[in-house]
Amino acid sequence: MEMWEVAAREAIRDLATRYNANGDTGRFAVVRELFLTDAVMTIQGVTHTGIEAIMAVFSGTSESTPGLTHVRHFVATHQIDLIDESNATGRAYFVVLTDIGLDHWGRYVDEYRRVDGRWRFASRSVNLDGQVAASLFPRTV
Repeated sequence: MEMWEVAAREAIRDLATRYNANGDTGRFAVVRELFLTDAVMTIQGVTHTGIEAIMAVFSGTSESTPGLTHVRHFVATHQIDLIDESNATGRAYFVVLTDIGLDHWGRYVDEYRRVDGRWRFASRSVNLDGQVAASLFPRTV
């Protein structure tokens, strides 16, 4: 493994961690910086194209979950496949805990791109595998 590969993998892991850490705590301005301006986010088959549409997802989730005080995403089995020094793909499992405990779980499928020396999301697909009956999130998380 070459040094650029080690650096790329670590930067991509950091990107994915910052997405959940900042999203969970409502720091959406920081989340915004993690996406390319022309990024695409697909959630349960609904596609949001461009940074403004993606950020609307975050503000919409905040508005649709008014009593929510605790959100923590846990990510595991993060597989990163480097294509070249500026492009990679990845997939990971996630589990979300909220005020009620286990809330929902699923998979991320990502495309990453390095632009101006920084790795960012070019696309993120959020696939819900399940959620508890009392989930605090809308059924279309």
